[in-house]
Amino acid sequence: MRMKTILIVDDEPMTRKGLQKTLEVWGAGRYDILVAEDGDEALDMLGQKQVHVLITDIRMPEMSGLQLVKTMRGERYQPVVIVLSGYSEFDYAREALQLGVVNYLLKPVAKQKLIEALEQALEIEERRQRAEMIEKVVDLRLVDLQAKDRHAPPPIQAAIRYIEDNLRRQIGLREVAEHVHLNQSYFSALFKEKTDLTFSEYVTRSRMQYAKHLLVFTDMPVAAVAEEVGYQTVKYFITLFKEYEGMTPSQYRRQIDGNEPI
Repeated sequence: MRMKTILIVDDEPMTRKGLQKTLEVWGAGRYDILVAEDGDEALDMLGQKQVHVLITDIRMPEMSGLQLVKTMRGERYQPVVIVLSGYSEFDYAREALQLGVVNYLLKPVAKQKLIEALEQALEIEERRQRAEMIEKVVDLRLVDLQAKDRHAPPPIQAAIRYIEDNLRRQIGLREVAEHVHLNQSYFSALFKEKTDLTFSEYVTRSRMQYAKHLLVFTDMPVAAVAEEVGYQTVKYFITLFKEYEGMTPSQYRRQIDGNEPI
C-alpha cells in the first residue's frame, strides 16, 4: 500500500507548523504530512493528491473549515475529517457532525488528544478502504443469486455448495449432475432456469470472485492464484479474468493497492 497522506489546514502559521512538527515526530516517516494555509490551497492539494485524513481549523478567512468540507463532498475520494476550533459553541460541533466529521477538538489541542484523534481517524479510513476493496471483489450477480439460493430447489442448492467446495479443481456439468442425482440435460436446464446463469458461467464467475479475493487479500503470485482457482494454465486464466474484469489480474491488484488510478 502507498504511504497515507495527512493534510493540515490552518491559517495561523505557528499553529500549522506546530501541528506538522507534532505529527512528523509521531509518524516517524510513516505518513506524508502536508500543510495548507487556507481552504483554496487545500482544495488544490486535494485535487492533485489523495488525502486520507484532513485536519482543518474551523475558522479561517475566505473559506471556513466547514465550507471546505462541504466543497470537497463532490470529490471522488473523501478523506476522514478532524475539525479544530478555538470556539466551543454547540452549533459548530453539530454542523461538523452532520457533515460527517469524525472528531471535533478545541484549541489549544494537547498533543496526546491530537494523536488519539488521528489514530482513530486512520482506523476509520482503513475500515472504509477495506470495505471499498471488498465491494470491488464481490460479484453482485452472485450475491443476489446467493441471497435467493434458499428458495431454490434442493438439488440446485446442493449443486451450488458442491461447486463452491470444488473450485480449486476441474469440475464439469456431468459430475455435478451425478452428485445431485439428476439427468445431465435436465440438471443443465434446471440450473439455468433457477439461477439465470448457465452452469459454465456460474462456475467461471465463482472462480473470478475467488481469484479477486486472493489478489486483494494475499500476496500469492498470479500463477499461483490461477492454479488455486482451478485453471491449469495462467494464460487462459488471465484471458478470462480480463474478459470479466476489463483488466489483467496484475492490473487489478495494482489498482486495489492504490498504485494505479481507478
